[in-house]
Amino acid sequence: MGVQYLIIEHFRPGRIEEIYRRADANGRMMPAGLSYLKSWVTCDLGTCYQIVETDDRKKISDWMRQWEDLVEFEVIEVISSEQAKAKALRKG
Repeated sequence: MGVQYLIIEHFRPGRIEEIYRRADANGRMMPAGLSYLKSWVTCDLGTCYQIVETDDRKKISDWMRQWEDLVEFEVIEVISSEQAKAKALRKG
């Protein structure tokens, strides 16, 4: 199992249609070794919260280059609630 990341995509103003057209034409364009798990988009269509998984953080950078003309990204390494609890209780 790889490391999971929360990707916050801030869609550039006025570009949402282009984002979905590119996705329809080309898919997510993720390199091998980067797996899409789930995503949610805000109701105003301005931000996407996406969970991905990889063993190689560079794969995320490679993927983001495909979209950086349309999207600004934040990348946050995350763990599950169960992992957080175990980590927190080990410290105490």
